[in-house]
Amino acid sequence: MTPALWITLIAVGAVVLSIASWWGVRKLGRKHNRSAVGEPAQPGPSGPQKVAVVLNPVKAQANQARSAIRAAIADAGWPEPLFLETTVADPGYAQTRQALNWGADVVVVGGGDGTVRVVAEVLKHTPVAMGLVPLGTGNLLARNLDLDINNVDANVRTALFGYQRRVDTATMELENSVSGAHSTHTFLVIAGIGMDAEVVGDTNDGLKKSVGWLAYSEAGVRHLPGRRKKVAVALDDAPSQQRKVRSVLFANCGLLPGGIDFIPGALIDDGILDVVVISPRSALGWIAMMGKVLFKHNRKLPVIDFYRAETIVLRTAVPEETQLDGDPAGKATKVTVAVEKRALTVRVNPDHAPEEHGRWAARAS
Repeated sequence: MTPALWITLIAVGAVVLSIASWWGVRKLGRKHNRSAVGEPAQPGPSGPQKVAVVLNPVKAQANQARSAIRAAIADAGWPEPLFLETTVADPGYAQTRQALNWGADVVVVGGGDGTVRVVAEVLKHTPVAMGLVPLGTGNLLARNLDLDINNVDANVRTALFGYQRRVDTATMELENSVSGAHSTHTFLVIAGIGMDAEVVGDTNDGLKKSVGWLAYSEAGVRHLPGRRKKVAVALDDAPSQQRKVRSVLFANCGLLPGGIDFIPGALIDDGILDVVVISPRSALGWIAMMGKVLFKHNRKLPVIDFYRAETIVLRTAVPEETQLDGDPAGKATKVTVAVEKRALTVRVNPDHAPEEHGRWAARAS
């Protein structure tokens, strides 16, 4: 493809992404038009609770969150909370284990998607609930749980006094046959391999601080040029498919920033992962795919395919970049992804029945 055509593609892509962002923000203002969960939320425990808080201190609203948590707990007459700060060396693993050893009834996470993912990795398969006070750029899990990501005080009330639901988690095992590296991680929303991971790794941190999640759009446009790569994908017990792709995404749920419903019908508690294979090879292919996602066209397009599975094994000839909930995870030649059905308890708002919301509001006040 000629440089002039790629310049045109980048310009068109920027316009389309801007329209998508505008459209998504309008939708977000009306709230999501579908739920990302299937089962109803249940009332949380009554009476005083031991609250541990895993807080990322570098986030802009960290002090506000700390003060709001202290005030709410004092008003409720509960025991003094335990605050544990993350560090560059440890993003929350040891802190969450300390909270469990302390006997916490709920672990409140104040941070971005990376902190949430780490805390969830320790809390899954335990009876201890996780409360969310989203302070990051994407806040992907909070969006899919229909939390108001712009209201710290409301999220503190939900994290402490809210309802509870069980949600799926997923594991991603990475193997690099070239370097010999091997690791296993938990994710909650979307992991991937290929262009999406390259975009995550190349997004400007300064731009993220100034414009938020729109910074990913800028990096995405720069990465539109590129060749498709050969992968082999096996879903559950089916034979491998040989594909040429730009990205393969593994989704636990599908609501993205800006109110964009990337994977219509994806649920966070159905015990199934949604697999998205993205394979445009031209400017028209990218534009068609963007239009399908933005306007929810039901017509099948050859540039994007959707599958569902409980386990996925993907192999590449050379190491490719991977990502977990928007964080770079390193290169891999083999990726094994598996769902863990309803492995994690999270605090949420009550379902939208007016009488239930009234009882919850009275309880939380």
